Amino acid sequence: MLMSAAKVIEEIKDLTPEQQVEVIRFAFHLARTRPLTGEELSRLATRMVESNDPGEVQRIKTAITRGFYGEDPDA
Repeated sequence: MLMSAAKVIEEIKDLTPEQQVEVIRFAFHLARTRPLTGEELSRLATRMVESNDPGEVQRIKTAITRGFYGEDPDA
């Protein structure tokens, strides 16, 4: 059964706080390990080239690397 994001969010609201913490942990894990799409990588590359902030450039480089290769599980 396929659920819309809105329905999933409504279901999460009905979970216990402990269950919500588990969902949040999973969401962070997914965000760290999911490969980015070509479009997402392209947007990040554009932001990196247009940025004048060295800190932001470094954060974007890290996001691009992680989004392309995935997170190192030993890191």
